[in-house]
Amino acid sequence: MSSDKFQKLKIKEYSFWELYLHPQQYYLGRTYIWAKRSDALDLMDMQPQEQEELFDIARQVNKALSELFHPDLMNYAALGNVANHLHLHIIPRYSSSRRYDEIEFVDEQWGKNYAPYETSFQVPPSTLMKIKNAISLKL
Repeated sequence: MSSDKFQKLKIKEYSFWELYLHPQQYYLGRTYIWAKRSDALDLMDMQPQEQEELFDIARQVNKALSELFHPDLMNYAALGNVANHLHLHIIPRYSSSRRYDEIEFVDEQWGKNYAPYETSFQVPPSTLMKIKNAISLKL
């Protein structure tokens, strides 16, 4: 994850992982946890210490997102189709709309798979930074 675009969205660095705000915030608070090991590809090939830290991070993120945005459900995805590297998406799901920074977030896929979703929905960079900083302060 060397791109400046992604580095700006880094929330926190850990021993084996990095936590990022996903640039597409259709699901308010969507994040992903990226393995630092360059040859990490498959979820089933995680080393024990990576697995332990991943679950600790996911629990912390889950708690922070719950306190900040009150999602009704959390989805987790480790697909590797677009980014062929070990990472885990944490996708908060909402049965009703949420407002943040004067923007309404509506989970029109509630009760269904999170994808496909409306990729044309974009939030301003200033809002991305507010979401990122709010999560960072909760961790």
